[in-house]
Parts: sequence; C-alpha cells; structure tokens
Amino acid sequence: MKKIFLVLSMLSISLMSLNCADTLDEIDSNPNSTTNPLPTGLFNNANKEYIDFTRDGWVSGRMILPWVQYSAQRIYTEEDRYQYRLSTGVQLWTRSYYVANDYKKIIDLNTDPATKSQMSVYGANENQIAASRIMLSYVFLNLVDSFGDVPYWSYGGKDADFQALNVNESVQPKFASQQKIYADILKELKESAEMINLNADVFVNGDKLFDNNPEKLKKFANSLRLRVATRVKGVVAGAETHITDAINSGVMTSNDDNVGLKYEDNMVNPSPFFSTYISRSDFAISKTFVDLLKGNKGNFGEDPRIFKYASPTSVKVGNIRNQTMTEATSASQIVGMPYGVTSQISTTQAPSSSFFGASVLKPGYTEILMEYSEVLFLLSEANGWSQSYYEQGVRASMEKWNIDSAKINAFVAALPPANKQNVLTQKYVSLFMQPFEAWAEYRRTGYPNTLLLPGQSAALNVATASGQTTYTFTSLIADLTDLPTRIYYPTTVQTLNTDNYNAASTAIGGDKMNTKLIWDKN
Repeated sequence: MKKIFLVLSMLSISLMSLNCADTLDEIDSNPNSTTNPLPTGLFNNANKEYIDFTRDGWVSGRMILPWVQYSAQRIYTEEDRYQYRLSTGVQLWTRSYYVANDYKKIIDLNTDPATKSQMSVYGANENQIAASRIMLSYVFLNLVDSFGDVPYWSYGGKDADFQALNVNESVQPKFASQQKIYADILKELKESAEMINLNADVFVNGDKLFDNNPEKLKKFANSLRLRVATRVKGVVAGAETHITDAINSGVMTSNDDNVGLKYEDNMVNPSPFFSTYISRSDFAISKTFVDLLKGNKGNFGEDPRIFKYASPTSVKVGNIRNQTMTEATSASQIVGMPYGVTSQISTTQAPSSSFFGASVLKPGYTEILMEYSEVLFLLSEANGWSQSYYEQGVRASMEKWNIDSAKINAFVAALPPANKQNVLTQKYVSLFMQPFEAWAEYRRTGYPNTLLLPGQSAALNVATASGQTTYTFTSLIADLTDLPTRIYYPTTVQTLNTDNYNAASTAIGGDKMNTKLIWDKN
C-alpha cells in the first residue's frame, strides 16, 4: 500500500520529469543503503507502528475505547456520540496496509531464492514467514472486523479476489468478501502454526513481541484462530472444526503466554495512550464502566480491578510529566465520567471525574494483542459456558493486573454461576484497553448488557447550573440506535478506488455505521 499511495501521488510529477530520469537515478542513490532491510527491524517496526496508531488517542481514544464505554471524553463528547472524525478511520485503514506491506516484505525476502539464504542468518526462514503470516492475519482481522469487505492479501490463498499489496498487478485492488477473508485467515493461522519449527529461532535477536520464542508464537497463532473461529462459527463453513483443532493444537496456558508490546519507561518512547496525556487530558474512565466495577450494575459486586483501571479523583492530570499517579484506597474515591453527554454538560462533570489508573497511564505500559484470560473465556464458551474456565479466566485477568491473592480468592468465590451473560460480561471487564475485541464481542453477542444506548437516560454526577441531574444519551448519527456496527470506508478509498468501493459498499448492504457484518447477530 505504501507503493500504491506513492504511485498515485507521484504520477503527475513523473509525467513532467521523464527527460531527467537518468540523471535523477544517478543522484538519488545512497551508497550506504541496502535494498534488503533486516527482517527483525521490519518486524519490530511493523508491530510498533501498528500498535502506535491503533492504540493511540485517535483510533482508540476518540473512537473505539469510548464506543465500548471503557472511557468517556471530557471535552469532545460529540465523538462519544458517534460523530467521529473521518480522518481517524483513514488512519486505521492506511496504517494497517502500511504494516501489512512490511510483513509481506519479510515473507518475500525469505522465499526469494536470491535472498532466502541471507535471511536465514537472522532466523529460520519458515519461522520468519510464519511470524509474518500470523501478524498479517491479526492486522487483516481488525480491518475486516472494522470495515467489512476490504482489499486482502494471503500468502497461501490464491483467490483472484485477493489483490491487496500487489501494486505491480493492481493499483486499485478488489475488495474481498468477508466470507473469503475469514475463511482464509483461519487457514493462514492453521498453516502458519504448523510450519513453525520449535527447535529453531524465529528472529535471532531483537524480537520485541515474542522474544524469539517459537512456542509462544505458535500458541498465539492457535489462540488467535480460536478467537476468529468463535466469532464466525455458524457463519463460515468449517469454523467449528477450527475451534476444536486450535484447542487441540495448543493455545495459551498461562499469563506468560500473553502477547503484548512493552513500551519504554521514559518520555522518549512511551506507550501511545500515555502519550496523549503529555499535553492534554481529554479522556476519563467511563461512568458506565465504573458502575459495573463498583457493583452498581450487573451482579458481581465490587471488582478489585477498579483500583488498577481508574484513578482517584484527587489525581488531576495536567502535565503528566510531573504527575504522581496513585491508586485509590476506596472505590468511593473513583468517579466515572458520564458517557455521551453534550459538550455543555461535560464542563460540569469533567472536573470531578477520574482518569485512567496508574497501572495504565504510565510510559512503560504493555499494549496487549491477546492474553490468557481471553483464551479461558473462549474455552468456557466452547465447553457450554464452563464454570471452571470462567473462574480461571477471572483469576488470570486479576493476576495479570497484580491483584492481591486474597482479594482474587474472595471475588472468584462469590462469582455468580457461569452462563452466557456472566461469562461474557467478565470477558468484557478483562478486555479493558483492548477495545477492538470488546467491540467485536458486543456486536457478536450483545454483552455486556450494561452499556448506555442511544435514547436511554442516566444520572449525572453533579447537577448542572440549571439543576439538571439526568440526561439522555442521543446519537448524532440518526440511524444508530445501538453501538456502531462498522466504520465508514475512508474517503481516500472512495476517491482513488471508486469502482471497487462502490461494489463493496453494495455487497455489504451500504457504507453505513449500522450495516452489520456477517457474524453480527446481536
């Protein structure tokens, strides 16, 4: 996709400069550069770039985090009410294809006879290919989950509709159908896990995501396949078989298997969400979520993770460089920001609302791609809402957040019986700061059923100047009566790939925020 945008943007310039092309070729050459970058550098760069631009204050902070009501904005509340900035969707789309091109480059370098031997110095060829296929599956999963039909590329799939990333063949790629994409992702994850050599390096050194651990890579591939297969079961043929096979092939077995990128504990390369607080403080913890954690909603009682997720109101984030973050000692010290209020009302609520907790708002935060607790909740569902896996899932989540063991034991002992609602609500709590997966799960299942929906009323924390104590959540997108079910295709795509955009829009049922994906049965 980098090439695609480059071709389109430079076309007119190239038509005016053909006469000096030879001279430019001679000048525009760096004798110290290489046409074959180090695969570890490509892999680390792609991973970091993807997380930087999907877990930041835009795609995550102003769109997905508030939509699933983990957060609420303190100023620009129109975005909480679904009037998001279209440039945010463009960022998600563009950055995803940028990094996909980097993963494909690693595959190309490890399959091309001219470079394959050279690349083997940096790790086993088959393991580098497998790692790239797995991460491509992760990126394309988020794309198709967010937009519906999208341009798609596959290492092993030879479908004529898979035209993305092949700029030499198609500058204007077709949009592959959701059915084909999900089926191929399942195939890719299965094949890539099976091709991993557990007795060889993935990347010899420097791998920031899997730490050169082929077993961890394989467990991630199988666990991710379990996630995808559960999402599309009953919709994509063979999904149920993939559920069983992924489990039998080996999924995550402890928090040591969690896959995430840990950022540096400094102001030079801090975590992306923390970075948004360096100069601003737009985001607060949502009252909807706080009420669930306090036990005011649902049937779980007070959740000790509230002290990790949210700060006491005494923490006033102004210049976070000089801010000492502390944990609350009582849940009464934590106040969630009312979700989806008007900008006028927000000015009365924001000063008394809590920010994210000290365990989240820190430079060295680890952004999680998938974790053990999610696998346990998936196993609970696969086994008819198993009580054992449900309890283990809650325990694993709390242990990840370093909750005191006595508090964990007390909370788990008091859990209501496992059923669809209870398991999926606890899964939602454990997916905090992983908003894409929480959004997908809500669309698939309808849980948690504690979210504030358009047309519903809720209480304010502080009365307004006029004495108003309640408000009604009003969507600014007229046809949305629930959470958004997808994101608009980027305007750049409409302009640069018009025919295929029109075909895809028609195929999915319209480029609208309430068009449902094929697995959205809520």
